[in-house]
Formats: sequence, C-alpha cells, structure tokens
Amino acid sequence: MNFIGTLCLLLVLTTFAGHFSNRMGMPSVIGQILVGIIVGPALLNWVQPNQLINLFSNIGVIMLMFIGGLESNLTLLRRFFKPAIIVALCGVVMPVVFMGGAAIGFHYSIFEAAYIGVIFSATSVSISVAVLREYHALDTSEGATILGAAVADDIVGVILLSVMISLMGTQGLKTSGQDTNIGLILLEQIAFFGGTYLVVRWIAPYLMSISEKLLMNSTVTIMSMVICLGMAWLADAVGLSGAVGAFFAGIAVAHTPYREVIEAHTEPIGYAAFIPLFFVGIGLSMSFQYLGQSLGLIVVMTILACLTKLLGCGLGARLTGFSFHSSYVIGSGMISRGEMGMITVQIGLQSGLLSNATYSKMVLVIILATIIAPFMLKQALKPNQKQLAPASEKS
Repeated sequence: MNFIGTLCLLLVLTTFAGHFSNRMGMPSVIGQILVGIIVGPALLNWVQPNQLINLFSNIGVIMLMFIGGLESNLTLLRRFFKPAIIVALCGVVMPVVFMGGAAIGFHYSIFEAAYIGVIFSATSVSISVAVLREYHALDTSEGATILGAAVADDIVGVILLSVMISLMGTQGLKTSGQDTNIGLILLEQIAFFGGTYLVVRWIAPYLMSISEKLLMNSTVTIMSMVICLGMAWLADAVGLSGAVGAFFAGIAVAHTPYREVIEAHTEPIGYAAFIPLFFVGIGLSMSFQYLGQSLGLIVVMTILACLTKLLGCGLGARLTGFSFHSSYVIGSGMISRGEMGMITVQIGLQSGLLSNATYSKMVLVIILATIIAPFMLKQALKPNQKQLAPASEKS
C-alpha cells in the first residue's frame, strides 16, 4: 500500500506543477520532471525509483506515443518520408562524430568514445510529442517529419548499437538474455514493419469491428489497448523501442471508424496516472553525485547533446526544403534522448562497454538534455506558431 500513497502524492504534485508551468508559459512536462527531481534522490529523497514506478512510467510512454499515433495522419507521414530519413541520418552522424570526438578529448578510449557517440545518436520523441500536442503542432509538416525521423532514428540507432557491440568483442546485443547479430536484428525489424502494414490495412480494422459486437462494456477501447500493448511488446522484442510499436498502433486504430471514441477514452486513462509518472520517472533518475568532480565533462557533453541534434536535424530539414524556422522546430523536436538514450547506456553498462562512473555521468547528461529539450521546442513553437501551417496545406 505504500505505493498507493506515493502515487497519490505524485499525482497531486504533478497536477499543480503542470498548472503552474502553464501559468508561467512553460510546457507542463517541465513541471512534472521537476517534481521528480525535487522529491527524488537528487534533492529531498522522499521517493526512490522502484519497480512499480518504472512499470507505470513504461506504460506512460506507450500511452503517450499511442495517443500521438492516433492524432497523426499516415498519408502525411508517407508524404514526408524522404525528409524524415534525411533528418534522421544527419541527426545520427553529428552526435557520433562530435560527441565521440569530445569524449576522446576527455581521455576516453576510441571504442568507448565511439559508444558514447552512439548513445547520443538516439532520439526519444515522447516528450516532443507531448509538447507538440500542447501547441497543436502534431498535424503539421514539421510534426510529421519529427515523428517519421524519430522512427528512422530508432532503427539506425539499433544498427549502430549492434555494430559497436560486435566490434568491441561482446557476444551480441543482450536485450533479452540471448545473443543476437545484426542480420537477425534487421530481419526481425523488416518482419515487424511488414506486420505493421498488415495491422494498419487489415488486422486492426477487423479486430475493432469484432470488438464492437462483443457483449461487454468498453470493448472497443479494450481492443485498442490490446493492439497498442501488443505492438509495443513486439517492437521491444525485435530490438526497437516499445514506443515505436505503440505509435504505429495509434496510426492503425486512427484509420478505423472508432478514432474519436478511442481518443476520448484513452487520453483520460493515460493522463490520469501513467503519463505523469513517465515524466516524474525522468526526474527521479537524476543524480548530482558526479556533478562536482566531472562538471566540465557534463557541461560540454550536455551542450553538444543539444547542439548536435539541433544543428544536424535542422541541416537535414534545410536540405529537404524546409524554411529556417521550420528547420529550427524540427531540430528542437529531435533533441530529447529520454528512454532511448537510457536503454542504450544501460546496454553499454550490462555489456561491459561502460564503467559505472561513465554510466552515471552519461545518464546525467541524458537527463539534462531531456529537460532542456521541451524548453527549446516550446521556444521554437510559440513565437511563430502561425508559421506552422497544417501539413495538409503544404505540398
């Protein structure tokens, strides 16, 4: 029952923190992350990360990306597929080169520095989705490009991770306690995306139509949750983030006649408990243990973590014809590392590629970059929001 009291406390605090963040012109997620920092081990130490909080947090990111998929348009994502790929590739190359180079400057070995670059090549778009929703910018060309690039970024990141682990002499990517190789990972991911096409075109509409005929309350909503959680689990099983599977599940359900009903039912489920715990969980992971002795490293790597994505992805957007302002929005939307960075650094620790001290420092950099990201995206969106025309109005 202790968790129930903790959950109650966190929901009260995140509600008021989100309210005051909005009153001060900041995204509500900032207040929720700050709650985790204040009540967590970093400051007051009232609440420590535990299995239940992590479980709620994981469900929260899945729900958030499912809702993001519900509000996305598959036609628009197809239209912006090419710029999304270019944005993703530019946003991977810059962190690997510049953050890896900076790590060498701080006396890391070449292999360890390269792995640090791979850690920060990943993008976690979950927080960006929350900010884009808050500013009604998901259904824009910029929003579609950010979402598409994040999916491509995820795939490229997994491939790079596999290559690094193979080069550094480990026995494979240990995501489930079994050894795998690059070829198998690619084959599984191709199968996943092939299955995703089937889900969007036929399986999801068929399952949703069956659910309407079942003699139970909320069967349509339950079936949508089955599709969401099932695809999140499959994505995780093939080495992708569960958020990717949940995002495509949202797209699949959105292309059925039940979109409005599902959206009206799932938003209260997600935002009532799970999504706030996801943002609190980021704050709870914060630690200032290595801040004093490695301040220079942490400051430099945090700045580079933000700039390499901002400039790399922004450059990719400019190369594909976006305006300077739109490129700035896209670059800002790709800064957050969140759970993808955490997953990569955790694998590095478990595989013996990173020491405990390096792991802690990189976690701190990931969290700092993730906290900065919504500020930058909000700053990019708010002053010139009228410039973001709906994607349907752009060719």
